[in-house]
Amino acid sequence: MARKTTPEVKEEQKVQTKYDRKMAARKEKEEKDKRDEKIFKIVSSCIGIAVVVALVAGIGYSVFSRQKALKGTYIEIGDRKVSQLEFDYYYNNTVNNYLASYSSILPYMGLDTSRDFADQPYTDDLTWKDMFDEMTVGQITQIHALLEDAEEKGFVHDTTTEYEEGIASIEEAAKTAGASVSDYYKSMFGKYATKNNVAPFMKESLLASAYYSEMLEVNKPSEEEVKAYYEENKQSYDKVDYRSFVFRSDLAEDASDEDIEKAMKELKEKADTFVNAREDGTDFKKLCVQNASEEDKANYESEDSDASLKEGSYYSSVPYAISDWLYDDARVEGDLAAIEDETGHQYYVVEFSKKYYDEADDESISSQLSSNKTSEYVASLEEKYEVSDPKGNLKYLTVDTTTDTDGEETSDETSSEMSNETEASGDDSSAEEDAAGDAAGDDAAEDGAEADTKAE
Repeated sequence: MARKTTPEVKEEQKVQTKYDRKMAARKEKEEKDKRDEKIFKIVSSCIGIAVVVALVAGIGYSVFSRQKALKGTYIEIGDRKVSQLEFDYYYNNTVNNYLASYSSILPYMGLDTSRDFADQPYTDDLTWKDMFDEMTVGQITQIHALLEDAEEKGFVHDTTTEYEEGIASIEEAAKTAGASVSDYYKSMFGKYATKNNVAPFMKESLLASAYYSEMLEVNKPSEEEVKAYYEENKQSYDKVDYRSFVFRSDLAEDASDEDIEKAMKELKEKADTFVNAREDGTDFKKLCVQNASEEDKANYESEDSDASLKEGSYYSSVPYAISDWLYDDARVEGDLAAIEDETGHQYYVVEFSKKYYDEADDESISSQLSSNKTSEYVASLEEKYEVSDPKGNLKYLTVDTTTDTDGEETSDETSSEMSNETEASGDDSSAEEDAAGDAAGDDAAEDGAEADTKAE
């Protein structure tokens, strides 16, 4: 089974403080975890989204290459022989969805979408293409596992309506992009893709999605299980209301330890003065106005809102420097403190109002528990599927092998062994290519149908 890869954030978009970067990394990991739990839904949901990659104006390839891609075996997952057409379909889904999900922070993750992914390092041993390859194998594996289990359990679902809606969305998106439907399919799903030949993959994705949704319903927890889970994870679900004001330093990035110490001492004096004034009865909002910079003052002076007041905040959304203080069980209404943020080189003045649980989050907990149970079950289904790559198309598998050794074997040596295996599989490859020729008539008919779609 392919190992899981967790995309890393090299630097956050807001680079003012280490805290900003930490929170962004945390947010990205949470979003990635959710995508991993419902990986098949990513595949089906790509229908109709904006295409991030550039549309292909014209693609030239030989009939031989086309037949090999359509009918030959690119990799094997369990007993499923995956063609290049199928792999490209899921690979493009993976890339398009990933780029759409992280479009705002891609530059900080070290990815340039204008360059070949194979030329951009993701880790010391892998490129971004390798990472996308691994995610693609994970998608195909999970969908195959879900479909087999659905068949064994007698699950039936008609995907006709969903498929037709998806096709309509694609055709509308092609029109909006000013591209032919034919070119749009190739840009979305790979250079060999047509409406007809990727239809089975679309329908499989929709069926797997429906089965997963069914399992989520079956695995919904009882009210008692929800309450028990909340009691064990109060910090994650309790909310807090509080007021805060931040005294920020204007230190240079290369500031010396002496400069930092001096700046923090000055900020502490300001924060302590704020606290003392508040304890003497001065209004918190008024103190914010008095201490705010000119550019921030208007935010605190507004009669329609109170920039110092935060209501219904979860632990994960509270600034790291003050979260533990706010969520301390000893807190009572009116508690006030000046808290140093060492990593951000700033000082917070925080006033606690209340901590509470919103019962509307019962549904969130229920969904989380159902998702966890379903994900564990699907993961158990995937364990039996081995990935076979006799032609050396998946570099990340060779890196895995190298990493697990005692360190004496190098990636180059492993690649050499892979090349030998590829040569040994030459006879099988030829047999596949000969068999592919039998499909020429079907492809010609498919191209004719595609031409009709263009004409429409």
